Amino acid sequence: MSHDTATALPAAGAELTKSDRAVSRARAARRRKIVIGGARILLLVAVLGIWEALSRAAIIDPFNFSMPSKIWDQIWTWITHGTALGSLGEQVWYTLYEALLGWVIGVTVGVVCGIALGRITFLADVLGPYIKVLNSIPRIVLAPIFVIWFGLGPASKVASAVVLVFFPVFFNAFQGAREVDRNLVSNARILGATDRRVTLQVVIPSATSWIFTSLHVSFGFALIGAIVGEYIGATKGVGLLIAQSQGTFNTSGVYAAMVILAVVALLAEGLLTFAERRIFRWKPTNSDS
Repeated sequence: MSHDTATALPAAGAELTKSDRAVSRARAARRRKIVIGGARILLLVAVLGIWEALSRAAIIDPFNFSMPSKIWDQIWTWITHGTALGSLGEQVWYTLYEALLGWVIGVTVGVVCGIALGRITFLADVLGPYIKVLNSIPRIVLAPIFVIWFGLGPASKVASAVVLVFFPVFFNAFQGAREVDRNLVSNARILGATDRRVTLQVVIPSATSWIFTSLHVSFGFALIGAIVGEYIGATKGVGLLIAQSQGTFNTSGVYAAMVILAVVALLAEGLLTFAERRIFRWKPTNSDS
């Protein structure tokens, strides 16, 4: 055996070992996902089963707590026969439209203001106390005021969603702009970058991960804003369904509307996670998460 052949064999063995390790890690990750998914399904089935059994045995009051089977019957009735306000799809779309519009406006304004105040210290010093005061006001109590200002239409619900979305996005964008690596900014300036280029090509890309973190939470806030606004006063929407179900002591209807909202929120979370993974494909994933 020649010296070159003897040298190549250990190298080939090392490459094979690395490949085997990668395959083993991929299999372990798939197994872990399957186990976690199975455990989640089993937990859900167990909770629903115990709830159903306790309600049927009258250990808990079925009138106050309802039961999963009645909640499903209510959802199916809404799907097949519609609601008192119209089709279920129309109610869901109306609420989703208000939440999405409020979310887009709140995110846009929050990002712009957060980046601006994070980059311009003078603005942060002047406006900082006012933002803290506004942030201390419970945003939910503004919903009745928005109904008085904008009426029962979608504008009042969009306004409620905007104020709930704005602050978490603003603070994350502000912090992301402040946490930018100063060496990157200095190097960009040395290369002749203007303030505008530094903001667009260094600050905003660096703050993107901070902003995306707030997007996951903020869409839930947008849904809350739309639902609370509809609950206080509206002509249609899932929030109005909840209010009507509560007014007629239809516990199953209240839970059914909550289930529908949970499904919408989970779908939105899945879309945001997918978009984040596509944008941040360069980031290493945590196998333990």
